[in-house]
Formats: sequence, C-alpha cells, structure tokens
Amino acid sequence: MATRKKKTPSLGGDDRVAIIAGVRTPFVKAWSEYKDLNEADLTRFAVNELLNRVNLDPKLIDECIVGCVSAPMNGPNIAREVVLRSQLPNEIPAYTVQMYCASSATAAINAVGDILTGVADTVLVAGVESMSSAQARFTLSLTHALNDASKAKSVQDRLKAFAEVELKDLKPDVPSIAEPTTGLSMGQSADNMAKEYAVSRHDQDEWTQITHQRAARAQSEGRFPELVTVNTGEKYNQVVSADTLVRGDTSVEKMAKLKPVFDRKYGTVTAANASPLTDGASAILLMRESKAKELGLKPLAFIKSHAIAALDLTKIAMLLGPSFASPKALTRAGLKLKDIGLVEMHEAFAAQVLANLKVWSSKELSQKLGLDVLGEADLDRFNVNGGSIPIGHPFGATGARLMMQLAGEMERRDEQYGLLTACAAGGLGVAMVLER
Repeated sequence: MATRKKKTPSLGGDDRVAIIAGVRTPFVKAWSEYKDLNEADLTRFAVNELLNRVNLDPKLIDECIVGCVSAPMNGPNIAREVVLRSQLPNEIPAYTVQMYCASSATAAINAVGDILTGVADTVLVAGVESMSSAQARFTLSLTHALNDASKAKSVQDRLKAFAEVELKDLKPDVPSIAEPTTGLSMGQSADNMAKEYAVSRHDQDEWTQITHQRAARAQSEGRFPELVTVNTGEKYNQVVSADTLVRGDTSVEKMAKLKPVFDRKYGTVTAANASPLTDGASAILLMRESKAKELGLKPLAFIKSHAIAALDLTKIAMLLGPSFASPKALTRAGLKLKDIGLVEMHEAFAAQVLANLKVWSSKELSQKLGLDVLGEADLDRFNVNGGSIPIGHPFGATGARLMMQLAGEMERRDEQYGLLTACAAGGLGVAMVLER
C-alpha cells in the first residue's frame, strides 16, 4: 500500500462521483463465440448482471450512456436499444457516444458532468463492440444506383439506374481500422511509432509475454470478479465464462516466429504484440456519493479528475495520447506520477505502450513534444493484471473495462490513487485519476 497523501479537492468536493460496481462479459475473438450476438445483445448481458449484483431498483437510474465505435446502421443509438431490451425501465433516456478506443471512458466523463451539474444522481455507463456484426458496405456509386432502382417505375428505368455502375463498384467495402485523414491503419501507426522511438521487436514481444502471463495469473487467482457468464450458441448451451484470448504459455521465442503484419519488410508489429479484434461489452454504475450513502452502497473508488487530449497527428505519432492526457489529469488531481499506486494503460500495441513510457520518463523526448517529463513508471504497478493485448480490445468496451479493473485492484491492494489512460484514433487520448 502506498503512503497516504493529504487529499486535494476532488470532483464534486464533499459529494464525489463514485464508481459503485462494474461488470463485463468475457472478451472473445471476433467471429467466434459471440458471432450471433449483436451490440445490444452483448451489452444487455452486462447491464442486467450489473443491476442484479448491485440489487438496485432500476427506476433510480437517471440515464444510460453507451460507448461504441462501429455502431450498426439499423440501430446506431445502442444505448436506447439496451434500455428497451434489458431490465431498465423504458422511460430512462439513453444515448451513444463515440471517441474510438476511449468511447466508454468518454461516456463515463459525460456521466460525471451530469452528476456534478445535478442533472443526474445515478448513471449507468456501458461500452460495447461487436466486430462480428460489422457489415461490409457498397460503394457510393452502387448505393446510388440501388436507390434510384428502388424508385424506378419500369424495368427500363431500373436498368438505366445501373448504367454508370462499373465492375469495381460491385466489390464490397469491407470495414477497416484506419484513420480517415492520414489513411494509415492503427498497425501502420504503431509500426511508425516503434521506428521513431526505437522500440525493438524483442522489447515488444517481451512486454507481450509479461502482460499475457499477468492476465493468466489474474484469471487463475480469480482477480476478474467483474466477469459475467454468457450463454451463447443456437441453443444457448455454449458457456463463456472467461476471456478466451489469454495465453499464459506464450513466449518471446514463440512470438519471434511470427511475421510482421503491416510493414512486412521493416515492421515489428505482429499479430501477437497487437491487441486482437474482439467482441465484448462492459458496464459500470456511477453515483453521487451522498446517494450511495443513502442507499447503503459501498463505492469501489471515486473519480478524482479526468482529461481528454488531442495532438497534431500530422506531426506527432498518433498513439501518444496517454502522454498528453495523463499530465492533465494528474495536474487537475494535484498529484504526480510518483503518488499513483497503480496505473492501467490501454495496450493497443506493445509498441504504443513502450513508446509512451519512454516519453513519460525522458526529459528530452517530453520537451520535444512540448511536455513536462512525467516520470518513470514502476512496471510492478503497471497493468498488473494484464492489458488489452491478452484480455482483448472491444473498442467501445475498453474504457469501462479499465475503470472497473483499476478500481477493483485498488480495493484489493488498498491503494489510495490510480491512473488509467488510453490512446484513441485521430490523435486523441483520455486519462482519469481514481481515488479511494
């Protein structure tokens, strides 16, 4: 346990914003166990179990906010669908937010604002991603042709609608994980970051081995109590009770055999040292501290500060968001990195994690980015139960997963302060300081 530091003013002052509980589905590889479950289905599992565990009257929830990146076109406001399909009363207002990999963390920040301004006392925050449900799209030319054909009143007019369609237009536009402005995929950005910050393939694979082993140990020791069992399959007889992507037996030697995925000639990012495409959902309950006391609920932790940062991705590595957001959150909390007992950083790629840690500890690298040096992270207190590489990364669900995982470990270790941070596409970053 870290030495207790004299408290500085927190968000909400004497009536803080509490994290009451968190629940998530096991995270699984896309197109596998959850392939027949859409975003609302997955989130419903987490939301219903959260309500059951807290034993809270759903009528006391003032709003529901859900983070999701690849929302379905036929139901983009997933939050509202979750309300309508779960134990939540239909009268609860709900909306969906998107900030790439920080979507559910952003949803939580929105909820904090509503609680602090008196709009709400209790907010259900969730996050979800179903890559299995992401659908291929038609080109605009074919889309326009199909639209014109649907309005045509004769066979001749229908045929005329397709006159401008070329053979290339028949090829579906498969969803890709690329930054629309730069045109670079996340993996290409990670490869570029590894080269710029001299993060070797061996270092990436070594961190990957460490984080897998930590996640495997956490699984075996029952340190993911937030998991809910999901029954899936045609007859709902397929039981998923643990994250399926954790490989405690992986090694640097095994990973060395893999070829780079993005820059096949000079790259160092592989399928092993990158977070996998994942399906899953998470949900957390946020509440005004006074309301929790009134209901006899014991908070896991409180949100002391938060920050969202953006960088110029035309000049700076896109995935350095944690290096820009974390100092802001710490400053707003009146703390330094040395005061923090536990750190959770989203592992989009091992290269991204290690590059950010280099910036944190290097005065030269920090100054080059216009930042003050944050400090050396204690790796024994960093992602102690594994991160997104072994656990999985359902884009919209990861922020809430970080919050509940950090809060739970802070409680187990009786730590006063914890920091969570994540990079996001578009050169964005989010950070949050929790306290107990």
